[in-house]
Amino acid sequence: MSEQPPNMATIQLNGCKQQFIMNQKNFSTGSKGFHGYGKMQVGEKNYQVNIQLVEIGSKPKEKEEKKK
Repeated sequence: MSEQPPNMATIQLNGCKQQFIMNQKNFSTGSKGFHGYGKMQVGEKNYQVNIQLVEIGSKPKEKEEKKK
């Protein structure tokens, strides 16, 4: 059984490119998607990178609110 390659996102800033692994995530809101993070160097500066991909419409519908 072969493993699938990881999901990747590429960030390009001022001509410098770096790839980040995107892991599946169930957000606390109930939405589903992917999340990745890391650090990258652009020139002499270091940056912290945080990437979120949220699937539109993935949040479960709330039950009908109680009538007052």
